[in-house]
Amino acid sequence: MIDTESNDKGYKILAIDIGGTNIKATILDHDGTLLQEYKKEKTPAHATPEKIVAAIVRLVADFKDYNKVAVGFPGFLKKGIVYTAPNLGHDAWKGVNLNKLISKALHKPVRIANDADMQGLSVVRGKGLEMVITLGTGFGTALLLDGHLLPHFELAHHSITKKHTYDDYVGDHAFKKIGIKKWNLRVKKIVEMLKVVFNYDTLFIGGGNSANINFPLDKNIKIITNKDGIKGGAKLWDLDENLFMKTK
Repeated sequence: MIDTESNDKGYKILAIDIGGTNIKATILDHDGTLLQEYKKEKTPAHATPEKIVAAIVRLVADFKDYNKVAVGFPGFLKKGIVYTAPNLGHDAWKGVNLNKLISKALHKPVRIANDADMQGLSVVRGKGLEMVITLGTGFGTALLLDGHLLPHFELAHHSITKKHTYDDYVGDHAFKKIGIKKWNLRVKKIVEMLKVVFNYDTLFIGGGNSANINFPLDKNIKIITNKDGIKGGAKLWDLDENLFMKTK
């Protein structure tokens, strides 16, 4: 079922990307075209839900004329409810209805998805099995088949060594600790593993640290930008509303 309200092509979307380092926002039209330049604000330290929502309100205070809100979130959510938020580093997130909090603060309807899922919706071509990984504060993953999102796919907390999850292994903390050379060796190892395990048709690599990749990539591997990712906010409003609303 498609949300009929989102078929009104006159609406504008406030797209927000909540990251472990920065919160970014812009305004999109229904096709995902940017209508204004990005603004960003540092993600608060000890980032509780209340601090994040307050930061969003400050960030978008001057944004005008948007009808709907789309949010990419660095953790696992289901129907707007947060289950995990490891890159925000605070236990207060578990069970929080973030959809409700942001909607109340901005007085607009809100849809929230994992940030890698939102990025995937923006960049995939709708042909075969397409995978998105993000190399930022942590490690994000999304998987789409013929353009259809397979939600709640999360490798970040899976162990890749006896001591490390994917987040530990190639997240920003590891990048700063081991340096670009060793970090690239680790990313290369992961890319080779994903190729064998998933047999993806195309792999997209995003996140702030993707710019630091310095080894040759296969022809079916594409580097994407954060600007590409936030455009997926428009696509959230083309999906079934039941994916985003909490049931009783």
